[in-house]
Amino acid sequence: MNNGLLLYCRRGFEKECAGEIDQLASAQEVYGYCVVKDNSGYVNYITPDLAQADKLAKHIAFMKLVFARQMIVVVAKLSDLPSDDRVSAILEQSECMPLCGDIRVETPDTNEAKELLGFCRKFTVPLRGALRKNGTLTKKEHSKKPVLHLMMLDSGNGYLGYSYPENSSPNFMGISRLKFPSDAPSRSTLKLEEAILLFLPKDTIEQRMHSGMTGVDLGACPGGWTYQLVRRGLFVSAIDNGPMAQSLMDTGQVTHFMEDGFKFKPEKTVDWMICDMVEKPIMVADLMSDWLIKDWCRATIFNLKLPMKKRFVEVYKCLELIESKLKKAGLSYNLQCKHLYHDREEVTVSIEIHNHK
Repeated sequence: MNNGLLLYCRRGFEKECAGEIDQLASAQEVYGYCVVKDNSGYVNYITPDLAQADKLAKHIAFMKLVFARQMIVVVAKLSDLPSDDRVSAILEQSECMPLCGDIRVETPDTNEAKELLGFCRKFTVPLRGALRKNGTLTKKEHSKKPVLHLMMLDSGNGYLGYSYPENSSPNFMGISRLKFPSDAPSRSTLKLEEAILLFLPKDTIEQRMHSGMTGVDLGACPGGWTYQLVRRGLFVSAIDNGPMAQSLMDTGQVTHFMEDGFKFKPEKTVDWMICDMVEKPIMVADLMSDWLIKDWCRATIFNLKLPMKKRFVEVYKCLELIESKLKKAGLSYNLQCKHLYHDREEVTVSIEIHNHK
């Protein structure tokens, strides 16, 4: 047995993911340890027993984890599965599983592991049938029941576990797969689209980002982020000394100000301010806080570019600065921060203010 949590993350960010789960588990008075392999795309947090792993999966809010893409309770570590009958070997290890309503056979997000995806797709069918037959899986998909995860490292080794649908990623491998719009000015548009879909509840997006609203894009050039606001009907002030895509200017919804994003001040409060400027993260965090405190915007989504070293420390330093400033100003807010699939050396932050006059 190898009870604990399995956390998926971007390759190269295992140490950040480990530091975070170690900190949050301690806050829940669960004391385990991390098994980390560089560039593996996942972290295994070992707990004293299954009950404590389950406790963490219920009480650590998944959306509070910045670097984790998925959070799974590990029931068993699978080793040397026989190639002629992997299914039976997995069924033997499934006794501690709760009744699950869905199954995902996955891999870590690495080039090596991705080659297994074909195998995973094919293997899902016989495994699903066998798990339904032995009562581990419901006869039909059940969205409210836990999700069974089989994470394969290769065709004979992996981890068996489950996640709670209300406190995990709904996406296969924890990855939001989006199609790049052919008319968007840059691929960075996918970062903001992913952030909107993740941070704003699906049934509220049209209400909270709709035609007639106003926005500011700091560091807008060439317009990848502006594009996401324009396509939702917002009128956008694009702030950048560089050129904007003509296709965006032709919409009539964009006003381009050739100014420094750190010096621009809006004439009146805007509904949304977005920012993907390449600058020291602590400076961006300070600027974002000021926009909210001065009531220049009601909500914001922005990126914090991370340094090569101490990325975990830098993220939490920035978040602490923002929260201390907002609390000092007496503001009630909702702050979320995630290392998105479309992010690289950066994290994306969303803040919405509730009590501005």
